[in-house]
Amino acid sequence: MAITMNLRYTGTNGNAKKFAKEMIESGTVAKIRAEEGNLRYEYYVPLDDEETILLIDSWSSQEAIDRHHQTPMMQFIAQAREKYDLRMTAERYVSDETGVPDKDKQFLRT
Repeated sequence: MAITMNLRYTGTNGNAKKFAKEMIESGTVAKIRAEEGNLRYEYYVPLDDEETILLIDSWSSQEAIDRHHQTPMMQFIAQAREKYDLRMTAERYVSDETGVPDKDKQFLRT
């Protein structure tokens, strides 16, 4: 069962992009991706909202998320959010482990 968080960071004057760039350039993203239980940690820019960054953050279990939340990186991330004056929304999804149903596969181009 994977747990995936969609985190939207929104700011002004390009601050969300600056935040994501700092996370990457500081090595924080690489460290998080190397953590036990991390399945995905990727930033995206919505085409219709230049002031928002979407982070897709996926973990193998709640225990892995809990361990991640206890790392020093969380303090660094919190300070960076303050530095760039970002607001956040969060959505949480739990996978059903069954994958894409056969009836939906016809809509995929692989």
